[in-house]
This record gives sequence, structure tokens and C-alpha cells, in this order.
Amino acid sequence: MKILLAIDDSKFSKAAVRMLIMQNRPDKTSVRILHVVEPIETPYYPELAPPYPKSFDDIKKKRMKEGRKLAASVAETLRAAGFTVQTSVLQGHARIMVVDVAAKWHANLIMMGSHGRKGLERLLLGSVSEHVVRHAPCSVQIVRASKRKD
Repeated sequence: MKILLAIDDSKFSKAAVRMLIMQNRPDKTSVRILHVVEPIETPYYPELAPPYPKSFDDIKKKRMKEGRKLAASVAETLRAAGFTVQTSVLQGHARIMVVDVAAKWHANLIMMGSHGRKGLERLLLGSVSEHVVRHAPCSVQIVRASKRKD
């Protein structure tokens, strides 16, 4: 089985990692970890059109570096549990990238955590997991974190 594990640096993703380890056999599962670095959203000002000021490049590089470090840490956890693991850190919109990577990699399952946003927060920020469920080329497992503090 090929599982695409979409992660961010949250307790929700940590819960998805724990669930993946509990539910799957390492000898029959290949995992691809995906972390997506979202673009820096700015209000429209002509002076902020591409190419962006150098400070934006520095922020983007820092976020990519942090994403690679996060993906490597999760990969280490999964490898220690016996899984075959690949990592990908890409730039783009998470909701689109997760679906695209799953399709190109021919994933059997997408696993991801849910932030559980509701109301205005969900309206403004959107729901990555809802988009993935609606557009994924394969099954999707959404993992909710427990209410206890991790």
C-alpha cells in the first residue's frame, strides 16, 4: 500500500503519524511524507509584484528549510517503526498539492490531520482536508487529535 502522509507542524499531524503507525504494517506499506510551504500572501501593491523583495526570498528559504527539517524528523520516526519512507517538501497551496502529488504518485491512501476549524475561521482560512476529500484520486483518512495536550 502507498500512503501519502500530508503534514504540517501541528498536533494534528502528529496524531496522523501515530495513527499511520498503529494501523499499518511496515512490511506492506510505503509512505511518502508531503509538507507544503504555502505562498506568502500579500495585499496587492505593484511594488510587491514578482520579483519580490529580498526579504521575501529569505522568508521562503527559511520556511523551506524548516519544512525539510520537519519532514526529516517524521521520516526518522516512521523509519524507526520499520516503514519505507520518501519525503517531499514543495511550494504551493496545500489543498491542491496534496491532491496532485497523490495522483502522480498513485497513492492508495492519503492520511492527514484535521485542524477542525469551524465558523468564520473555516470560512476565512478554508479547509484543506475538506478539499482533499472532495478531489482526491484515492481514499482519504482524516485524523483528529485527541483533546488531551500532547
